[in-house]
Amino acid sequence: MDTTSGSASGPLTALAPDRRRRFAELTGRESLTGLIFVAPWLVGFLAFSAVPMGASLVLSLTDFDPRQADEIRFVGLDNYIGMFSDPAFIKASLVTFRFALIVVPVTLIFALAIALLVNSTLLAGRNIFRTAFYLPLQIPVVASTLVWIGVLNVSNGWLDIGLQAVGLPAIDWLNSTFWVHPALALMGLWGIGNMMLIFLAGLQSVPSELYDAAKVDGAGPWATFRKVTLPLISPVLFYNLIIVLIATFQYFTQAYVITNGRGDPGGETLFFNLNLFREAFQFYNMGYASALAWVLFVVVLGLTIILFRTAGRWVYEGGER
Repeated sequence: MDTTSGSASGPLTALAPDRRRRFAELTGRESLTGLIFVAPWLVGFLAFSAVPMGASLVLSLTDFDPRQADEIRFVGLDNYIGMFSDPAFIKASLVTFRFALIVVPVTLIFALAIALLVNSTLLAGRNIFRTAFYLPLQIPVVASTLVWIGVLNVSNGWLDIGLQAVGLPAIDWLNSTFWVHPALALMGLWGIGNMMLIFLAGLQSVPSELYDAAKVDGAGPWATFRKVTLPLISPVLFYNLIIVLIATFQYFTQAYVITNGRGDPGGETLFFNLNLFREAFQFYNMGYASALAWVLFVVVLGLTIILFRTAGRWVYEGGER
């Protein structure tokens, strides 16, 4: 028995190194193929993301002025320390946070409401409505902002004409420190088509058997939405929350077009990115602007991490019991 066992194990032992070599060659070829396919993205990431980010981090420690590129002076953390005594930084931070408190929930609620509407079997021509809600995304942001400036014009804007037609006073939307944020939030609803489609995909993935079971149990529409629909689409809701939060903290184009970069009225459209743009390309404080960019990155990253850490309390994952 021992002799037979030994003779049987001999060929296997001899073949093992050969198999390991072939396996290593196969793994190497697959790794090389994967690197070839990922190389264009990797080169683009290094050239257009990683290297510029590293350069901006270095510049944030200097007083770099592009008009005097030969006189770069290292200032350490002075840019980061000094921004907390900068009135423009404090104003821009407060404006951005206040705007986020309005825009994030309003955008999510409206996108979900429209998705529920076009997902309803009671709505005729649902495909037409889906297309109609998505089409505004194909219009450039600058062009759509110019259209909204006309819509919100206090003299002859369609919205104020409608308000006056029902006996309400006209509102100077874009020149009022109180109404400018609601006006910008209203403009943002113009582009929720993509978020609506994501919500719609989540709604259509909810098993119909669960709705049937809820109906048999006597649950009404609101109870069904709270107990069945909302938990099952919570991963989609979480994804959209992350996206709209990041987009809100990067808000820039509409505010720049409306005020030509001034941040009027009363500084209420001086968003963080607009202040960063002014420091970099109007005042040429490129080092300070780089520090602002890194502060924005850290804030958004921190909020995203907090959301991921708290997601387990309200985001339902398939298979949980």
